[in-house]
Amino acid sequence: MNHRPVKPQTEIFSKGYDPQRSEGAAVPPVFRTSTFLFKTAEEGKRAFEIAYGLSPMKEGESPALIYTRVNNPNTEILEDKVVCWDGAEEAAIFGSGMGAVSSTCLAFLRPGDTLVFSDPVYGGTEYFFRHMLPLFGIKTKHFPAGATKADMEALIQGDPTVKAIYLESPANPTIVISDIEAARELADQYSTPDRKIILMVDNTFMGPIFCQPLKHGADLVIYSATKFFGGHSDLVAGITMGSKALMGQVKVFRTILGSIADPDTTWLIHRSLATLQIRMEKQQESALKLVDFLLKHPKVYDLSYPGLPQTGERQLMLWKKQCRGTGSLITFKVKGNEAEAFRVLDAIHHMKLAVSLGGVESLIQHPSAMTHSDMAPHEKAHAGITDNMIRISVGLEDADDLIADLEQALAKI
Repeated sequence: MNHRPVKPQTEIFSKGYDPQRSEGAAVPPVFRTSTFLFKTAEEGKRAFEIAYGLSPMKEGESPALIYTRVNNPNTEILEDKVVCWDGAEEAAIFGSGMGAVSSTCLAFLRPGDTLVFSDPVYGGTEYFFRHMLPLFGIKTKHFPAGATKADMEALIQGDPTVKAIYLESPANPTIVISDIEAARELADQYSTPDRKIILMVDNTFMGPIFCQPLKHGADLVIYSATKFFGGHSDLVAGITMGSKALMGQVKVFRTILGSIADPDTTWLIHRSLATLQIRMEKQQESALKLVDFLLKHPKVYDLSYPGLPQTGERQLMLWKKQCRGTGSLITFKVKGNEAEAFRVLDAIHHMKLAVSLGGVESLIQHPSAMTHSDMAPHEKAHAGITDNMIRISVGLEDADDLIADLEQALAKI
């Protein structure tokens, strides 16, 4: 028999699930239960030791199921499968992308620590960093997305409180790529024996198909699984992946904070995994056609999309080094201001005027007034978010119909 490694698109169909443990069901049933029975008291004791981080899990050990806030067959099956593309040792599923971001950060940050992050990031993440972490005595500092190693180092050197670097790459909504390998080098350079700097990367826009941050030095990769993993705009979830050692700490916090995803949600994501790669590849194919149209349109400028020469030599270099594709998120500006942008948005027919991304339907939105509305004017200006900016998440509609839709809407300016 040929023992060549199978690719993720094949592996996800068999990894993590034994049909014979579920009456031969071809796909996992939904385990809609709150609690699980122990065979013995000793088994129950050991399960809680692992769940609460009182004792590390031994090699080859499979802890008993306890309670759906802690673990559940649907959760465990999905966690075994989603790591296939990223090559992570372990994953944790959360009830939302922000559940993943907040629980992961709180697992490693303590009062007096500093988090350094790329700017901009998703609006909810930005609010959590700027307004909520300081309530717990955790300081935050930011550098522009796409910053050079020297620019990042200026915030880290001489500050022994830095405990984590957080990158969102590409950035939401500017689609700017950050240098993961440079951040890794800085994390290693300024870590000490008693203070390891953790590098976290939000890979929602590109991954897991078009970028695998763990392979470029990230300690943890974070996703809003609401987006491409779910892919149908019918669920809310988050994922964090990384080494077993780090994920063990994350899972303890998930258990106590109660941020795990429910069985129905994890089942729906499991349903979507089979088409994840082909959806993302088809969405990218259509996005490239829309980009070609928008680049030539006289009422559009400053279009941001990975891999374009117009993004500049450094961005092109980072894209070639870190990415295997261009994705399906497009950001551009229209000639005018908020009124002109709103005119375009209100005239759209085939695209849905809604936040979120990565679904089978194309979504279009106004970052300044919607997803990033909580940012102060000077913060938006610093991040490059303007009132005439529009963001599109390209779905699975016919690309020519989407182009015609944009053409008639832009004609309203």
